[in-house]
Amino acid sequence: MADFQSDSARTIEPAPKLSHIKAAILGLQHLLAMYSGDVLIPLLVGAALHFNAAQMTYLVSVDIFMCGIATLLQLKRTPLTGIALPVVLGCAVEYVGPLTAIGTNSQLGIDVMYGSIIGAGVFILLISGVVARLRWLFPPIVTGSLITLIGFTLIPVAFQNLGGGDITAKSFGSVPNLIAGFSTIVLILIFSIWGRGFIQQIAILIGIIGGTLVGAAVGLVSLDPVGQASWFKLPELFYFGTPRFEWTSIASMSLAALTTMIESIGVFFALGEIVGRNITSNDLKRGFRAEGLAAILGGLFNTFPYSTFSQNVGIVQLSGIKTKKPVYYSAFFLIFLGLLPKIGAVATIIPTSVLGGAMVVMFGIVGIQGIKMLHKVDLEDNRNLLVATLSIGMGLGIAIHPTLLQALPASVQTILGNGLVVGSLTAVILNLLVNYRSLIEAKHQQ
Repeated sequence: MADFQSDSARTIEPAPKLSHIKAAILGLQHLLAMYSGDVLIPLLVGAALHFNAAQMTYLVSVDIFMCGIATLLQLKRTPLTGIALPVVLGCAVEYVGPLTAIGTNSQLGIDVMYGSIIGAGVFILLISGVVARLRWLFPPIVTGSLITLIGFTLIPVAFQNLGGGDITAKSFGSVPNLIAGFSTIVLILIFSIWGRGFIQQIAILIGIIGGTLVGAAVGLVSLDPVGQASWFKLPELFYFGTPRFEWTSIASMSLAALTTMIESIGVFFALGEIVGRNITSNDLKRGFRAEGLAAILGGLFNTFPYSTFSQNVGIVQLSGIKTKKPVYYSAFFLIFLGLLPKIGAVATIIPTSVLGGAMVVMFGIVGIQGIKMLHKVDLEDNRNLLVATLSIGMGLGIAIHPTLLQALPASVQTILGNGLVVGSLTAVILNLLVNYRSLIEAKHQQ
């Protein structure tokens, strides 16, 4: 069935024919590029929630499955959903903070966490049209500050995992953990700098595999979870619990969702430029709705909210293959792998210190990407300088010392205790106040 065309989309030259074998190989490349980044999320959240090996295996498997479903929702354009660009979806790192904060809160818990994911999905659906029309509120000074903040607020988490995860454990910072963690970093550096083509694209995955082998050599790996996992399992509704809804948790998750929507805008426009398509407000609405629907499904199946992965943009650019065909293969591969818990169990044997090493690189790159965006902004203008300074400073400050707000009501702490939320609000509101005229001009030019 042909995709619905945007009313104002530019005419696109027909894509060259691509054999199914080549498309499948390219699809595997897309999968590998996003796989390590996406598997990190269930491992981090599952560890924070103290899931056992069986629960962790299922969480990884069903997350992989839902990544495939979410990708299909975005690839296929319908009258209401799907931006129909070569994008792969997964759980964004922005959600790690609010997910763990809600899930580990004794007064909230995992049921409320899944309720907040569904609530965030509904929120995305409701505001998709508004955000599509208000993209002028997110110029490079705002998006650059937010992306910088996203990366740098997660660096402490990366170092905690590099040491072994539990700072109260006697093994935290042990020699085996440091060897495995820093070996991962070194391998990623080697393959990122001296690797070529596809090898360079999967440098993080190679680093994680190599770091795990080093971890096995120093006694940090157990294969028991793989042996205990089943070969096949269908995803189940409410596997970990029936969602409960609590408004402050939904608000906190919705603010994180708004941040991922801002990131998605950048990805959509970047891909539109690569494939030669003008991205309209209607396109953005369809893209946001697909992400909102994916988040609702994530809550129902007890996984995560899903949004567009930016790392796959580079693959489209470097490969020169601008058709969606390889990404369809990638989506079906994800669904197939998600039905095989043995595959999911393999990811659970990765030592925490190895994940920490990969996270240092990944989150650092996210932060530097934000700085690159800020480099394009006139920071000689004190207004722009103060927007970036205060939003990043406020966000980092709250992330490091959330107890600063301990005198405030618990509901307020739930929302403002997240550095990313505080930084986002500061950037948008302050930029609106000090750069009002230029924003209005941008709105009229939109």
